[in-house]
Amino acid sequence: DILEGCMSPLVLSPYSGWVLDRVIGQSAQEITPSRSSTPKESTPLTNRSSSLEKITSASRPGSSPLSSIEPSETKGNYDLSLLEVDQGVFPAALPSKVTEVEGCIRMYEEMHRLKGKEGLRQRQEQQEQMVRAVYDLASEQLKRFDELKELKQHQEFQDLQEVMEKSSKEAQGQQEKLKEEHRHRAKVLNLKLREAEQQRQRQEELERLRKEEGQERLRRLYSIQEEVLQLNQQIDPNYRHKDLPRIDLSAYSNRGNQICGLVSGLIRTTSERGFPTQVDVANTERALQEMRGLISSMQQEIAAAVEEKRRRDEEEERQKQKELLKKEQMKAQTPAPAQQSGGKQQKEGLHVKAEESTMQWYQQLQDAAEQCIASFSGISNCKDNNEVKKIKTDLQKAATIPVSQISRIAGSQLREIFDKINNLLSGKPVQSGGRTVSVTQHPQGLDFVYYKLAEKFVNQGEEEVASHRDAAFPIAVVASGIWEIHPRVGDLFLAHLHKKCPYSVPFYPALKEGTSMEDYQRMLGYQVKDSKIEEQDHFLKRMSGMIRLYAAIIQLRWPYGNKQGTHPHGLNYGWRWLAQMLNMEPLADVTATLLFDFLEVCGNALMKQYQVQFWKMMLLIREDYFPRIEAITSSGQMGSLMRFKQFLEECLQQKEIPLPKGALQSSFWRS
Repeated sequence: DILEGCMSPLVLSPYSGWVLDRVIGQSAQEITPSRSSTPKESTPLTNRSSSLEKITSASRPGSSPLSSIEPSETKGNYDLSLLEVDQGVFPAALPSKVTEVEGCIRMYEEMHRLKGKEGLRQRQEQQEQMVRAVYDLASEQLKRFDELKELKQHQEFQDLQEVMEKSSKEAQGQQEKLKEEHRHRAKVLNLKLREAEQQRQRQEELERLRKEEGQERLRRLYSIQEEVLQLNQQIDPNYRHKDLPRIDLSAYSNRGNQICGLVSGLIRTTSERGFPTQVDVANTERALQEMRGLISSMQQEIAAAVEEKRRRDEEEERQKQKELLKKEQMKAQTPAPAQQSGGKQQKEGLHVKAEESTMQWYQQLQDAAEQCIASFSGISNCKDNNEVKKIKTDLQKAATIPVSQISRIAGSQLREIFDKINNLLSGKPVQSGGRTVSVTQHPQGLDFVYYKLAEKFVNQGEEEVASHRDAAFPIAVVASGIWEIHPRVGDLFLAHLHKKCPYSVPFYPALKEGTSMEDYQRMLGYQVKDSKIEEQDHFLKRMSGMIRLYAAIIQLRWPYGNKQGTHPHGLNYGWRWLAQMLNMEPLADVTATLLFDFLEVCGNALMKQYQVQFWKMMLLIREDYFPRIEAITSSGQMGSLMRFKQFLEECLQQKEIPLPKGALQSSFWRS
């Protein structure tokens, strides 16, 4: 490396240049005289410089070490002046010395460079060592930091674990405390439950005893009622004693009916309340004693009348035999006027039974219903024939579902329902439950549909109209239209209606010998389940719904039917029903309710049809019939009576019967 550095071109530092200038200057002073002794022989600066360049170039071919000398301004000018010597004055040995000096300089510089390089290397090593030391220190500090952090986390975890253990112990202590409290409360509750169970058992025992006593009293009441009704049947002023001359049994009949009504009302009231009390039994027994006394008095009066008649007949016979000439006087003393007077008094009394023609009509309808049932016995008794059973189910759904869908939503919907029912009865196929149904699928299908459709109309009155009174009018208008096209449906409708509501005939069924009280209550229209009669309010609600439907049917006609024909069961039947109701003895709670419902629905139509006669009927009800209802009505049955009284007074005061609520207007059929 050193030799290569010596052979490389001469590059002088400022210090090396300064040393070279001093050496050259000293050499010049030794060889030549001073500059002032040979001023003229001095060559120009440029020539000296070129000579110096030649000298330096001769020492190393291709390079000039002096060309790279860059002295400072003060030293450079001075060094150049030292070199201003003539070319000829330098001896031949000058280049070798310069070369030597230059080589020394190079060696010095190389040594200085090597020393600097070594120092640099040492400094680099020191720096690396310091960096490694700093790195090691930082690593140690980082480790210490991590250890400190881990220590803190461990301490925090231990603290948290201690807190959790402490809270767990507290929770366990609290839980043990709660368990202890729970065990204590459980003991207390068990004691209370045991006491409650014992109390319940005592109550059940008392209730059982009370029910047994109540059932015994109820059976006693039923036996008393049965005896009262049987005794009341002995009072018949129109048949048994009609030939007696001077006797009127209408008072006995009226009082007997009143006693029967009181006993029936008392039994219904006690049934609604639960079981009769001893006071109720005592009251019914007093009523029974009164009825027995009434029968005894009637029998005594009848015996006295018979004895009087016998005595009078004997006297008349003697008078006829003695005085044939006084025939006219004897006629004046005959009992004919008394008989006429007694007959008139009997007519003034109200009937208990319906008219004979009405009962014949009622029986004809029931017979027609029985014949209809017999006509589709093949469908009814189809337990083993699945195909017929399926047809029966489809026909029943097709007949009853449309009736259930009747509502006041829109007239167009009502017309669709009517067309569907009419098409079914006409033998056309209809869609029901996604299936095509027709009465032609079975020979007895039409009779079955007639019966089920009529039954469904009555059920809607019993259930839907009873709950929503406005529903009577859309159901009635469809039923009236079907009745007009298919009269047999109307007859079956009346048969079902009369059977469920005998007051729509009107007809008060009598207790026949051998008929149980449960069957008799069913004949009166009550629902009896498990030997328990339905509540009076529910019974009146059902009767009211069916009477309202009947009152709506007799005044409505299907608007799209034959307007030239007459109504198949029009207002004349309603007028007949009202007249027959007023000719019969009233029933407590029932008569007032049904008259109010009938007149509220049908009163406006009857007023327009019969006008003056209708108002006479209303006055008769207020002046004569209403007091009769009031006389047999107990204090617990005054609600229906007061409603009826208020309705009568308002109508007579305003001389107008308002339109019933929910009546179908002409705009309804455009909806």
